[in-house]
Amino acid sequence: MPLGDPAGKVAVVTGAASGIGRALVDHAAALGMQVVACDVAASALTGFDDAVVTHAADVADADEVEALAVAVFQRFGAVHLLCNNAGVFQAGRAWEATDEEWRWAFDVNVFGIINGIRSFVPRMLDGGDDGHVVNTASVAGFVAAPLNGPYTASKTAALSVTECLAHDLQSVNARIGASVLTPSAIRTGIARTDVVRPDEMAAESELASGVRDILEQLTDAGLDPAVVPPIVFEAIEAGDFLIPTKPSHRAQIEMRFEAMGDRQLPPTPPVD
Repeated sequence: MPLGDPAGKVAVVTGAASGIGRALVDHAAALGMQVVACDVAASALTGFDDAVVTHAADVADADEVEALAVAVFQRFGAVHLLCNNAGVFQAGRAWEATDEEWRWAFDVNVFGIINGIRSFVPRMLDGGDDGHVVNTASVAGFVAAPLNGPYTASKTAALSVTECLAHDLQSVNARIGASVLTPSAIRTGIARTDVVRPDEMAAESELASGVRDILEQLTDAGLDPAVVPPIVFEAIEAGDFLIPTKPSHRAQIEMRFEAMGDRQLPPTPPVD
């Protein structure tokens, strides 16, 4: 749902300490929005504009997300833009990734979004204002590759959750829309999210660690995160559901569904 003039409206961004999340916070603040920046570590939420409100919360914890929503609505009375952006990367072969690694990927990348939806969307609906939800998935939500099972499966689920949300909102004629952001290689810290792995998790395999190193090389050569927020805001105003960060994503999506229509395994396209 288009936001119109964003000045004075309220935005909440998770995964806000760095990367795409931080870029979204900075861009929204520059547009005059009242912004709440959320991340799992309070110590990482520094260096923002004085007008930005910070709040530490683990999006995988439904109670912490609910507390975030309560605090935001008590302070501002409304939310017009919710960006469920927090995410982690976990690699591994489908049969080798541990139960804890699969669950961690889904707890943050999927339930982090679900928790945001459940705590914020009912309040946004009750407020009656035009609004929008942007959930960050990945081009990996369309394109599977070997050695990335937990991450790819969780991002595919994030895409599906957002699609269901958009249909649900339309079914009740809500004044709130939903879109899914599907970035490819962006200069973010996604490869090094192992630093926030729960302490009780065992060290990841040498294979998974090696995949992290490769991903870090790819993201280091990727787009500046600052290019993403204008794409997001333009897509919201255009009423777009899918928000890719590169035009080449269309060909990758078409390749996938053409192969599936032919009952074949979709190919793994080159990373861009």
